Amino acid sequence: MNLYIIRHAIAVERGAPGYDDDSQRPLTDAGRKKMKKIAKGMHQLKVKLDVILSSPYVRARDTARLLANEFEMKDKVALSDLLIPPGNFERLIDEIREKYDVNNLALVGHEPMLSSLISWLATGNTDMKVALKKGGVACLSADNLYQDGRATLNWLLTPALMLTLSK
Repeated sequence: MNLYIIRHAIAVERGAPGYDDDSQRPLTDAGRKKMKKIAKGMHQLKVKLDVILSSPYVRARDTARLLANEFEMKDKVALSDLLIPPGNFERLIDEIREKYDVNNLALVGHEPMLSSLISWLATGNTDMKVALKKGGVACLSADNLYQDGRATLNWLLTPALMLTLSK
């Protein structure tokens, strides 16, 4: 299985007027434009997606929808409360095992949860320092995520690198 871990794109700042509820902050126009290009960059890398699993927060859902549009898979976006920080990695992997028997799964969520998840999947603990910027993408692979819950970090690309791929 390939896991593509994607941090949501640039969103309205925390505490901005009209967004007292953090879960309701949407992407900015610039964030949407960047994410569309990042999704195109993923296509240039020959990324394949079977399902996109997203945090239910608006900024993550918006990011997942932009990915779904680029990959022509609007009906393949699902939401999981287990992608809301701080998350529970074991329960998230259990949910993936139970519901998503696929080869290519995207997880769209938030920091610092996602970098901790990358570390946990790759090493078994959260000690590895990972910097996942807004719109950043990491690719992990697991021979059998369904048995041991561990994966190999294949690559982690910044939004700037992803944008160069979309040109």
